[in-house]
This record gives sequence, structure tokens and C-alpha cells, in this order.
Amino acid sequence: MIKRIITYGTFDLLHHGHINLLRRCRALGDHLTVALSTDEFNKLKGKTCFHPYDDRASVLEAIRYVDRVIPENTWEQKINDVKNFDIDIFVIGDDWQGKFDFLTEHCQVIYLPRTPNISTTYIKHKLSVQTITTSEYGEEDN
Repeated sequence: MIKRIITYGTFDLLHHGHINLLRRCRALGDHLTVALSTDEFNKLKGKTCFHPYDDRASVLEAIRYVDRVIPENTWEQKINDVKNFDIDIFVIGDDWQGKFDFLTEHCQVIYLPRTPNISTTYIKHKLSVQTITTSEYGEEDN
């Protein structure tokens, strides 16, 4: 019997923490679906992505651990996704600990520890500091 996994995220500025999550998700089963936050949904969450949805989806589809990418349009779609895609395990980072326990009546819920010292927020911060520092010295921003 095929064990199906699902995870959710924005996956902007892809980094090794994202790859670790996807690898660990896929190791739990045979088929990994990634529900990727759309640009419209990210706006509702107050997030701005560097890469548009189609580009982020294309990158995810090229990763060997990912079998399917679907759009995440709302917070409320998770139960329907679990049912419609016959999901056995819902996986998300442990920074969401307890937030998706309501799914346990439909599938197993696993909160995985985040990869230390990396996040898209951290990368965006480092890039903004680098840009400011470079600008202060009169060098061109690239």
C-alpha cells in the first residue's frame, strides 16, 4: 500500500532547510504532495514573495523528493486536501506545533524540527543588511 504524505509552505528563496524538510517528508512514505501557497494567499498572510507562484512550483516539481505540487489557496483547505489526495501523513515544521492537531481524525500529523540557523526570513534579512552595507560604501548594488 502506498503511503501518501503532504506538507504545506511558501518555499520562496529555496534553501537547504527546505530541502531537509522535503527529504524528511518523503522518507516517511512513498508519495509527497506539496501544497504551495499561492501569491494571493501569501498576500492575505501578509507575506511578499521574491518568486511568483509558477516559478516556485516549477522549482519544487524539479526536486526528486516531490511527486506533486498543488496550490494552497486558504487555511481551511487542509481537510479537503487530505481527503481528496488520500493522505496518510500531514507533515509541517515544529514551529506550528499543535496548530494542526485537528487533522488527526483524518491522518497522522507529524511536526518535524526545523533546520537550525536557516530560514527565508533570515536570508531576506541578511540580503537587506548586505545591500545597506554595500550602499553605504558607494558600491553598486547587484
